[in-house]
Amino acid sequence: MKIYRDYLKRLVDIAFSAVALVVLSPIMLMTALAIWLEDRGPALFVQQRVGRGFAPLNLMKFRSMPVNTPNLPRTEAGAVKVNKVGKFIRRTNLDELPQLIHIFRGEMSLIGPRPALFSQTELNAMRQSNGALTCRPGLTGLAQVNAYDGMTDREKADWDGRYASRISLIGDVSIVLRTFLYLTRRPPVY
Repeated sequence: MKIYRDYLKRLVDIAFSAVALVVLSPIMLMTALAIWLEDRGPALFVQQRVGRGFAPLNLMKFRSMPVNTPNLPRTEAGAVKVNKVGKFIRRTNLDELPQLIHIFRGEMSLIGPRPALFSQTELNAMRQSNGALTCRPGLTGLAQVNAYDGMTDREKADWDGRYASRISLIGDVSIVLRTFLYLTRRPPVY
């Protein structure tokens, strides 16, 4: 559905992110305050990621690790200490809420491939070749609802390429519903 992909998807992103930012602003403020109270560091963590068309995206998340923790891919971050507040916000996915700002500004979409680090060269190359990087990166996506954390880069890129080639309203609604189901599962232990 070309009309949805080219026009309506962006309108849905704007409406969803605007409403979510208003409704969730008290939770976001409490989260930021809790992070600051724990160690007096900044509440937000900004990390450069690959955006649409390989453009740099300064991705915002609530900080879950100590100040000055190096930028590492998720697969290498296991040895890094997570703050007390960080454990909670990761388990509940509250750490991702600042990305609603990216969605509102048009740098991200509600649904799309999760933005990778530039150092994940193999994943980025596969996404470039299968068209996944023509999409805005997403807060959630087809790979995420199909067990993203346990996947190889090839599997992630394959799911992302499938999504890029079949963007539709019904597909996006399905991914949103599957994301909510995913969030009801017992969270991973950090």
